[in-house]
Amino acid sequence: MLASATVLLAGCTTTTSGGSAAPTATTATAATTIATTASAANAATGCDSRVETGSLPDWADAGFHGDARIAHVFGAKGDIVAVLFANPLRHVRKDGSNNKILWVARASTTSPDPAAPTTLVITATLDGTDTRVTREVAGGPGPSTIDMPQAGCWHLDLRWSGHTDTIDLVYAP
Repeated sequence: MLASATVLLAGCTTTTSGGSAAPTATTATAATTIATTASAANAATGCDSRVETGSLPDWADAGFHGDARIAHVFGAKGDIVAVLFANPLRHVRKDGSNNKILWVARASTTSPDPAAPTTLVITATLDGTDTRVTREVAGGPGPSTIDMPQAGCWHLDLRWSGHTDTIDLVYAP
């Protein structure tokens, strides 16, 4: 698990010289802290979000190279996966990064109703509250930056192309 998180961190690091970043001992320590923080947040909230760090399923790994090990969360029905380029997701990101999520739907679930809007509509409710927000990903499942107004476990109802699924995501403080 640690090696997977290290690859994720190294793969998302940007450089100004066009080179690539190499994992360091600091990166490995950060990866351990991230994994521990995410697990503690899930346990503390009772959130059903289970962040996987293994390989993406074949139907969701287009555009990735090699083993495609990256943090991801499956929808309850298994028809969509949220690939987390930021793990943990954060309510406030002080490091200049963002809460990038790549939404990937199974190819067989992309268009049962050609007249249905393709936009991915996310209705998110903060666990244990009436706080609700709506986010949209134009064009349907794909790359996005999804921020929430406060930390906690968010229950996401997802709707796209006549399909629905749900995912719980934890946003750390």
